[in-house]
Amino acid sequence: MNWSYYIYYRVDAAKTGACAVAVEYLFDAIHRKTGVQGRVMKKRNEPQLWMEIYENVPDEASFEWELAEAVASSGIANLLQSGSGRHIECFSE
Repeated sequence: MNWSYYIYYRVDAAKTGACAVAVEYLFDAIHRKTGVQGRVMKKRNEPQLWMEIYENVPDEASFEWELAEAVASSGIANLLQSGSGRHIECFSE
């Protein structure tokens, strides 16, 4: 069974550019290690609310491990709004 991951968070408005770079780092690291290509979306009328989407993940345990490693390496946690965090939702068809 394949899984789709939806990860949302609020970006600090003053750190938007740095966060975009961190997200590209995540996408590159995840793609190299798992073959899964991510994409990012921003909420209408709330541009600081971002969502990373990773679809058709065949091995959730390996993906989650690699994602955690990439997130730690990217420093993205320091680019989010104060008191905010990354929220992960996982769905299958």
